[in-house]
Amino acid sequence: MSRSSAKLPIRQKLLDQGVALIMEHGYHGTGLQTILQSTGVPKGSFYHYFASKEDFSAEVIQHYIAPFIARLDLAMQQPGVDARQALRAYFRDLSVEAARRDFRGGCLLGNLMGEIGETSEKCRSALHLAVSGYRDRIADALRRGQQEGVFRPDLPAETMADLLVNQWQGALLRMKIEQSVRPLEDCCGSLVDGYFVP
Repeated sequence: MSRSSAKLPIRQKLLDQGVALIMEHGYHGTGLQTILQSTGVPKGSFYHYFASKEDFSAEVIQHYIAPFIARLDLAMQQPGVDARQALRAYFRDLSVEAARRDFRGGCLLGNLMGEIGETSEKCRSALHLAVSGYRDRIADALRRGQQEGVFRPDLPAETMADLLVNQWQGALLRMKIEQSVRPLEDCCGSLVDGYFVP
């Protein structure tokens, strides 16, 4: 554990490590003991913040998606940049980051949807909330682009956002097996610079 992580509040430290471990090993491959050992947090402290591993994992899901939404918001606030340019830059940055991680991990949400989306109601609800919130932010960006004239006006922004989120999730899976960001680049190019353009 690094000195900087030792200074983090216990709850945040647990959630940060939860994201890392579940991303690498999955829900079932991440035991409570591993989480506690890797953070140096006693079991009693864990249960002070989380009632169970399932509750913890539901909060990990929200903890994971929050920075992606914040990054999207920041990209949309860049001066002199229209919504299409902002979305292109945002997804390009995600592609660069994926390559830097050697194409490992993909998306925690997509991984958990496949692993426990049907077996844990609490986590399914958390996943639904996270994906819906992210999709709504994408829709806001697309709606702004429609007002700016850079995205087609004949489709609802929500429909285009669903298409982009769904295709991006599939591209992340392809990225892992192809060991290439090409599926991510193709996704962004075919939609943001293709189908969505008026």
